[in-house]
This record gives sequence, C-alpha cells and structure tokens, in this order.
Amino acid sequence: MKTSLLHPVTPRIDAGLLFLRLTGALMLFYVHGLPKVLHYRVELTRIEDPFGFGPHVSLLGAILAEVICPVLIALGLFTRLACLPIIVVLLVAMLAVHPGWSIAEGQFGWLLLIIFTTIALCGPGRWRIGSGGRP
Repeated sequence: MKTSLLHPVTPRIDAGLLFLRLTGALMLFYVHGLPKVLHYRVELTRIEDPFGFGPHVSLLGAILAEVICPVLIALGLFTRLACLPIIVVLLVAMLAVHPGWSIAEGQFGWLLLIIFTTIALCGPGRWRIGSGGRP
C-alpha cells in the first residue's frame, strides 16, 4: 500500500462522504421520492411539466431522480452518474418551476443541489458497496 502524508486524513474524508451520501440520499428519497411512488395517481395531477413532456414522463423522471438515484448513491454504486439526474431535476425545479422563490423558500432544494453536486465532484469515497477499499 502506498503511503503519503494525507493517508491519516483519508478515513475521515471517506466517513464524511459516506455521511453526505447517506443523509442526502435519505432526505431526497423520504421527502420527495417516496411520496411520489406511494401517491402516484395524485402526483400525476400535481406535478409541473415545464417542458411539455406530459405528466407521466415528468413524474417518471422525477421518480428516477428521487427514488432510484438516491438508492444508488447511498450504496455508492454509479455515484457520480446517479447524481446527474438529481442535479438536473433540482436545477429545473429551482430555475424553471419555482423561479420566484426566495433563497429562504427554496433553501431545501438549494442545499440538496449543494450536497449532490459535491458528491458528483468528489465521488463516493472508499466506503461503498463493491469497492474493496479502493478509491
């Protein structure tokens, strides 16, 4: 194993990335994703469709970003790729669907955007399914 001056810090970085992955994924899944799956028919009547794709396509895209991607991220599987749909959905929500929201009104969305952009930039860390401790 290669040693470096940064090696003692690595477990803390990995712990931080794990914490960020788990808590961010849980919040997105629980607050936004799970209700869309449990109340699919009701959500079809409520979901905004800013690009005219239709409610089914818009809702399925939201479910991909808010249910499937958070599970992958929590496990550390395809993490950077799984962050991309979330980032896109959050940007659409904040900039196209709710452009009039103040920072205070949209703070949850902006914080999720910060969390998942950070994970996309940094990657999952070593503590993930199938890593075998590799970076």
